[in-house]
Amino acid sequence: MSQIHLRIATYNIRKALGNDRRRDPERTLRVIEALEADIVLLQEADMRLGLRPPALPVRLFDSSPLHYIAFAHGRDSLGWHGNAILIRAGIDVLAVRHTDLPGLEPRGAVLADLRVAGRNIRVIGTHLGLMRASRRRQLTALRDFADQGQADQGQADQAQTKTKTCIVAGDFNEWSGLSHLAGLGPAYRVLPSPPTFHARKPVAALDRIAISDDFTLRDIRAAVTPETRRASDHLPLVADLTLKGA
Repeated sequence: MSQIHLRIATYNIRKALGNDRRRDPERTLRVIEALEADIVLLQEADMRLGLRPPALPVRLFDSSPLHYIAFAHGRDSLGWHGNAILIRAGIDVLAVRHTDLPGLEPRGAVLADLRVAGRNIRVIGTHLGLMRASRRRQLTALRDFADQGQADQGQADQAQTKTKTCIVAGDFNEWSGLSHLAGLGPAYRVLPSPPTFHARKPVAALDRIAISDDFTLRDIRAAVTPETRRASDHLPLVADLTLKGA
């Protein structure tokens, strides 16, 4: 049986505002590209005001090996509630969807059904709330969101897009460990993560990647370089995964 190797990254880019108080989208994209990931889930990728303009201007992607996935929501933003998805060339987008999440703060998630080396993969990016009661409700909502079959947009039919092969990743905002992330349910394994916050001196594993049983973990790490320490208050989290053969 053939196997597919994937590199997944999740990164809270803090609207491209670095720890040196410089807003530098070019630096942020440079950090992202250096991860050499196939799929990148971003948080805080949009500004909060007006039409939520992207923190990474779309013109920057004209010369990038990564492409952003567009969502039809009537805003200028890259994603939804600051969540965005980047993919490398050669990955096909079958369908996309976005949703709001319950809680006191405005939170949401983005979903893309992708075709990678002949396999269908569902990826979901999210940024959970600051309050634990909200996060519990949001994890349940994410589980339901991931289990839905046909996405609302795209050209693929139901048979193509419905899949149990899924990755959920983002800033989970949980300081107290994996036991508080059980709301995703038994179909997902939340990977043990190194600390990614604060980037200058990481003490908390706020950024997480959860995988379905179709994947095995080869490696997971925080990307620690002088530039990642400056570019955001979070470090990027990177996982190398293997998708088991069909």
